[in-house]
Amino acid sequence: MKAYNPNFKEVIREHLEGQHFMKLIDFELDVIEVGRVEGVLHLERKHKQQKGFAHGGLVATLADITAGFAASTLVPEGHNVVTGELKISYLNPGTGEKLRAKGWVLKQGKKINFCEAEVWSITGKDSVLIAKASASMITIFPGEFKR
Repeated sequence: MKAYNPNFKEVIREHLEGQHFMKLIDFELDVIEVGRVEGVLHLERKHKQQKGFAHGGLVATLADITAGFAASTLVPEGHNVVTGELKISYLNPGTGEKLRAKGWVLKQGKKINFCEAEVWSITGKDSVLIAKASASMITIFPGEFKR
């Protein structure tokens, strides 16, 4: 895989500064590499639904964020990425102390990056895969869409 912007880490960190939704849910990326990102979220009451399970919308959001930022590591400077399609399979309830989300690019393209993501529930040293996702991330070229 090729990063078309050698400063992709700085660009992603700038995007993170303006990413208010991630701040609201307290999700932080802690791994940013070419075609791959990971992040962690410490589960709190605000993240849970009945029986203390991590909310399904939260789990899907973490998969979407990590797949999207993984694709963002590969696009040229000034280009952006939006989700074209996200398919998620829930495998187990998230009942741990924290969630770890991992996203990576399977196939890089000029307009579309095909990505996958996993979300893991972690308690101590034990981890359980709670969701898998596949996503198509669409590259938006400068000036392609006007407001």
